[in-house]
Amino acid sequence: MSFATGDAGATVRAVPSPLQRNLPLFIAFRVLFNARFYYPVIGVLFLDLGLTLEQYALLNVVWAVVILALEIPSGALADVIGRKRVVVVASALMVTEMTIFAFAPRGPWLFSLLVLNRILSGAAEAFASGADEALAYDSLPEAERKITWPRLLESLMRWKSGGFFLAMITGAALFDHSLMVWFFGWTGWSPGPHATVRWPVYATLITSVLCLLVALNFREPPAVEHAEHHAARRAWRNIVEGAKHVFTSRRILFLMLAALLIDSFIRIFLTFGSNYYRLIELPEYVNGLLGSVLALLGFAVAPAAKRMSVHLSAATNFMVIAALVLCGLVGTAMAWPVVGAWVVLPLGLSMAALQFFTSNYLNLWTESAIRATVLSFRGVAFNLGYAVAGVLFAQLTGHLRTAHPSADENTIFALALSWLPSAFLLCGIILWLVFRLGRNTGLRQGTS
Repeated sequence: MSFATGDAGATVRAVPSPLQRNLPLFIAFRVLFNARFYYPVIGVLFLDLGLTLEQYALLNVVWAVVILALEIPSGALADVIGRKRVVVVASALMVTEMTIFAFAPRGPWLFSLLVLNRILSGAAEAFASGADEALAYDSLPEAERKITWPRLLESLMRWKSGGFFLAMITGAALFDHSLMVWFFGWTGWSPGPHATVRWPVYATLITSVLCLLVALNFREPPAVEHAEHHAARRAWRNIVEGAKHVFTSRRILFLMLAALLIDSFIRIFLTFGSNYYRLIELPEYVNGLLGSVLALLGFAVAPAAKRMSVHLSAATNFMVIAALVLCGLVGTAMAWPVVGAWVVLPLGLSMAALQFFTSNYLNLWTESAIRATVLSFRGVAFNLGYAVAGVLFAQLTGHLRTAHPSADENTIFALALSWLPSAFLLCGIILWLVFRLGRNTGLRQGTS
């Protein structure tokens, strides 16, 4: 069996009907769910709505905590009642959260409504995480999954890169007031001073509706028997089995820990990326260009990551990613005006490669009956790290604000960035020492 890498249509032809529709739908769902137009300006968007750095950081903590609470139960439920149902719920939650984000009025209720938005967004993320991936993986012929899944991941990365590219360019342009005034100049109409702040959010609301339509068209693979009777009891049993699988398989446990560390530091940068670009004196429309660079990196990472997964061990692959992240964090701490934008390269490469390797190894090392549950443990690990990192970052900025009462937001942010490389290096050394103590875990082999 073979198909052309990067061609979603070719991937589909490799899978017998009626499950062939799931593969392009899986790619479309991931693109629509993740390529959000407000991502390139999310930090400054919240600040321009009237929030502080601490409030913005705490909103992201709320988002991560909700995912922590719902990730594993939703994954276990997907294994019991069906992955399609859970993905549809995730899409409906996305529509609801984007509606609140788009129309929440400024003023005393804004922060409370954005907290609700983060709760719904976290719930949507939890329900989507693992369920869509398990659905797609079980749609592939079982005997050939080890070969075909990395190819599908490569295809997914390329399509996500294209979608992310368009979202970053368009979102940053929609947010840039001066650019929109120029663009609509020929019509004689000019948007008001704050009118364009939420235009990227409106665009994402439209894609959320499309995402729901895609989810409704999935077909449930017959890989696992699903039943509505005693669903809660069976879901709990799956949680227990999934926990045993994660915590008794030392290679999976070390994979989770390494991914948690790397992902949390990358996401701190991505969360405050627009603040960093403002710090290094870049105009706001450049946010979209840099976001597009992040997207295009997926085209380069996909084939390289596929080759690395075949020829190198899991431990080696994760060490390469960690080195790239450390390089990027050192660059952000330096915060060189304009040229400091180079940090997008190592951090963007790291994020794309991390997603590929984590998905590849976890699906390879996990049986179908608990696949969505185990993938949900990955989501818990990532968001636990992100929640802790968010709380610590908020505390750090609060401490720096107390220590430097006359400093503005940019100065506080720059001081906080200088702490990230040493913190990552310290955590990495601790994890490396733990790995050395468990060097016979099997992680070095990259397979079972």
